[in-house]
Amino acid sequence: MDTLGLFMLLILLFFQWTPALAAEEITWTYSGLVGQSEWSEYFPDCGGTSQSPVDVMTTQTKYDPSLIPVTPLGYSQHGNQPFTMYNNGHTVVIELPEWMGLGGLPWFFTAIQMHLHWGNDGPSPGGSEHTINGLSADAELHVVHYNSELYPNMSAAMTQKDGLAVLGILIVTGEETNPAFNNILNYLSRIRHADQKAFIPAFDVQSLLPEDLGRYYRYNGSLTTPPCHQSVIWTLFHKRVQISVAQLLKLEKILYSSKAEETDRMLLQDNYRATQPLNHRVIFTSFSAESGKELSSGEVTAIVIGVMCGCVGLAVIVRFIVKTIRTKDSGKEKEEKQDMAMNSTSEAEKKEESLLSPQSVP
Repeated sequence: MDTLGLFMLLILLFFQWTPALAAEEITWTYSGLVGQSEWSEYFPDCGGTSQSPVDVMTTQTKYDPSLIPVTPLGYSQHGNQPFTMYNNGHTVVIELPEWMGLGGLPWFFTAIQMHLHWGNDGPSPGGSEHTINGLSADAELHVVHYNSELYPNMSAAMTQKDGLAVLGILIVTGEETNPAFNNILNYLSRIRHADQKAFIPAFDVQSLLPEDLGRYYRYNGSLTTPPCHQSVIWTLFHKRVQISVAQLLKLEKILYSSKAEETDRMLLQDNYRATQPLNHRVIFTSFSAESGKELSSGEVTAIVIGVMCGCVGLAVIVRFIVKTIRTKDSGKEKEEKQDMAMNSTSEAEKKEESLLSPQSVP
């Protein structure tokens, strides 16, 4: 082979190897030079047709009566060993013990970790990855499991179509503090910078989930971060979980995506991926449209109070009507008696006048 041919071969091999090396070594971000729009250039699966998250259009979902409630197994049995929590530069991750798992799916899934996605403390809405009818929540919790019935570990499962199962919990803000989330939020200051780890007291993971685990949306999708493998059976709960505004601010203002030794510190914010095209996928629901019309405890209380007030008001109205009718009947009866008395008096007077009349004297 001549020198020119060898040179061309080396050039060709260089361009073949470069993307693979770049994909392994590249540091992706949510915005900037290697932001979401560039992910697919380095991680091909990110440009696939079954990507997550998605927008759930409730009018286009399909009810599947075979979907049974998911069953967290061992979530409450946290034991005495602490959990490991770390900042990976993209989110806060809490590793879960292997005895935790998930039932209610075609296979048994073993828990691996959970993590959060959120927005920023500015006025713009956003924070959750999944949206419902175009509306986002303030944050989102993901609990990740792998199919331990078919695959030996997470690495083997994450590239398979049926390899992972992720629970998605939408988080909104309200006035009340959610004590369960303080098990995470109160220790964020220990992992402020990327690559920092800390041990935290173990806690009941199920306390982070909504009470109703029987109503959810189910679809096939992907990891929401690179490498975006399309291997996830998604379960997005219909019921949202509430935390306080102060709790949300801890997520949005404590953590950094930069390392401790870096001089330019960057707050870890807006770590959520934009919704992806559904591409003819079907989102199934475990509940029908009628049963899905849930009421909050406040709404139920308001309805009960409204019904009670309505009953009291109706009783007052009925009593008023009855009293009015009785008053009218009493007045009518009194008038009739007066008329009878007057008639009697008039007849007596007429009789007396007839007796005193001169025509009546013999």
